[in-house]
Amino acid sequence: MLQQGLQPNRWRTPVFLLSGIAALLNVFASRLARVADRAESISNEPKDASRDEGLKALKLRSRALDGARFSLSRFEPVPEAIVNEREPCSRKEDPMAIWKLSATLFGVALSGLAAQPAHARTDQASWTTRAPLPIAMAEVGVAALGGKVYVVGGTEQRGKASTIWASTLTIMYDPAANTWRKRASLPHGLTHAGVTALDGKLYAIGSFIKPVHIGPQNWAFVYDPGTNKWSALPPLAVARGSVAAVAVGDKIHVFGGRISNRVVKISSPPGTPAMFSGFGTVTTHQIYSPQTGEWSTGAPIPGPGRDHVGVAVLDGKVHLFGGRTADVQDNLDRHDVYDPATDRWTSAAPLPRPRSAGTYTVLDGLIIYAGGECKPGGQPFTPNAYDDVTGYDPKTDSWTVLPPLPQARHAFGAATVSDVAYFVGGAPVCGGGATTGVTAFTWQKR
Repeated sequence: MLQQGLQPNRWRTPVFLLSGIAALLNVFASRLARVADRAESISNEPKDASRDEGLKALKLRSRALDGARFSLSRFEPVPEAIVNEREPCSRKEDPMAIWKLSATLFGVALSGLAAQPAHARTDQASWTTRAPLPIAMAEVGVAALGGKVYVVGGTEQRGKASTIWASTLTIMYDPAANTWRKRASLPHGLTHAGVTALDGKLYAIGSFIKPVHIGPQNWAFVYDPGTNKWSALPPLAVARGSVAAVAVGDKIHVFGGRISNRVVKISSPPGTPAMFSGFGTVTTHQIYSPQTGEWSTGAPIPGPGRDHVGVAVLDGKVHLFGGRTADVQDNLDRHDVYDPATDRWTSAAPLPRPRSAGTYTVLDGLIIYAGGECKPGGQPFTPNAYDDVTGYDPKTDSWTVLPPLPQARHAFGAATVSDVAYFVGGAPVCGGGATTGVTAFTWQKR
C-alpha cells in the first residue's frame, strides 16, 4: 500500500517570519564559509522536454497502436509499497557546510509550506492493488451500478493474438468479493463509448469501430442487470465516438465527441498496412429521456468542439473539463459547468495543466481527475502517460494535488463505490497499449 499524507495549511500565517530567520541564518553561515561553493538547488520535478521532442513522440504513436502488443509482461508490477528514499549529503571539503546546509534546508522547508495550495487536503490517502481484469483492456467505458463496477467495450489485447479494437465485452467487478464476472455481451463492439448509469440501468452511447478514431457510430444501448440483457435505444443524431455521457436527475446528457469527418493518413512501420486517423470534434449536446425514449437538444458546449473530455456531476450540475480539439498537442485545461435547470453554461477553475484521455470520478465531494496523455519527450514503446492526480472542490473553486497513480495511465476508466474510487485498465504508453491493472484510491479523514 502506498500512503502519502497531504500537507496541512495551518502554518501559512507565521511562515514569513520563520522564513526571514532562516534567511539570516543562511547569510551568517555563508560568511563563515567564504570559500564554500554555492549550494545546488534540488528539485524533484522532471525537466520538460522541448515541444519538438513531444511532437516527435506523437509521430510515433501509430507504431504503438499497430506494432505493439502490450501486456502486463512488458511492465514490472507495481509493488504494494513504494518508499521514496534519498541519500544523505555531505561536504567534507567544507567544515562549515553543515551550518549552511541546515539553514538553507530550513528556509526551503518553510518556503515549501508557504507554497502549499490554500485548500490542501489534510487527509491520509492510499492506493491499493485489486484483482486484475481478466483481459488487458484500454479505451473502456466504466460506471458504478448497484454497488458493482461495470467495464463496457474498449480495446482488447490478448498476448500475441490480434488486437480487438472494438470489444463486445461487459464485465462486472464486485468490490466486496474482489472478483470479476462476465456479463451479457454488447450487440456490437464498442470503443471510446460514453458509459453512465441511471435508475438501475447502464447506458453505452457512441463509439468508434476501428483505429485510430475511425468509424464513428450513433449507437446507444441500455443494459438491465436484472435480466442481464442489452437493448438498443434510439440513435444519436450524429454518429460520433469519445463522447462524455453523464446522468443528471432523470435524464442522460451526452456532450461533444469526434465525428471523424476528416481522415488523415499517418505514418506506420515499414511493411505494415497504411494507417489513418479521424479528426473533427463537435460541441453537440444531446439529452436522452428514458421516460419518453426521445432525444432533445441542450445548450452546446461553450468554446471549441472537443472529445476525450472529463465529465462529472456535483450538486446537480455537470462539470466538463479538459479534453482535446484534435490530437494530444491540442489538449485543453478549460472547465465549464452546465446547469440543467437553466440550460446555461458558466466557467470554473481550469485544470492545473491541459489534459485529455485521463479518467475521472467523484469521491467525498471532490471531482477526481487522473492520468492522461501524452507526457512530452516520451520514447516509442516506453511509458509516457501522466500519473498525476488532482481533485476539484466546488466550495473553493480550486484544484488540489493528490497522491499520484501507482502507474502512469491513459485510456482507462474510474467509478466510485462505498467511498472507494476504482481505476480500471488503460495503458502507460501514449497512443496505444492496454493493461489488466486495477487500483483503488481512498482517504481516511483525520
